[in-house]
Amino acid sequence: MRIKDILREKGLEVIAVDINASISIAIKKMVERRIGAVLVMEGANFVGMFTERDVLRCWAEKGVESMDNIKVSEVMTKDLVVAEPDDDVNYAMTIMINKNIRHLPVVEHGKIMSVLSIRDMVKSHVSNLQAEVH
Repeated sequence: MRIKDILREKGLEVIAVDINASISIAIKKMVERRIGAVLVMEGANFVGMFTERDVLRCWAEKGVESMDNIKVSEVMTKDLVVAEPDDDVNYAMTIMINKNIRHLPVVEHGKIMSVLSIRDMVKSHVSNLQAEVH
């Protein structure tokens, strides 16, 4: 199974914030959408990701009072591992486990397509196992 197979089921929606957005704005978007990460964009360019772990790290270092005054660019994850639509799902899952990451941006020809979570990966894997059992 390939990443593109999961994307067919999940869709290609990208949830993002601007690089100059405050942490509070990013957190509100994550809570509203019930997701654990948002992409960070500078114009049309994907420059990082802001995750639940980034929230916790920022809170521990700077305190909750500062969330409105800190830009997401100051605390976002910048060195990201990405996948491509033709990558094998098992390969992508292995990378996520080995790198201890929960969200994997999917990029094609330098453009962001979507973000897959470890939950998306497990869901597809379980669906395949159920199909094999039947």
